[in-house]
Amino acid sequence: MLRSKQKPKVQDTGYVLFDVYYEDGSRRSNRRVPRTATLEHDVDGAVRQVIEEQDRDIAEKSGKPPLAITKIVRSAD
Repeated sequence: MLRSKQKPKVQDTGYVLFDVYYEDGSRRSNRRVPRTATLEHDVDGAVRQVIEEQDRDIAEKSGKPPLAITKIVRSAD
């Protein structure tokens, strides 16, 4: 019996934490981004997209416009 070569499964559960810096100088620490976003070809774009979506949801609930993001860095472990 021949066995096909299978790629090992990548664990796609869990989150990766990021610190987000905004144009007004504020910072939000430990923003949770699904680990699957860090497996994308364009990791920076995928992470930014997730965080911007979170910011839109927060802004909608608070009634305040979302701030522009200036920098996103992975939180220290």
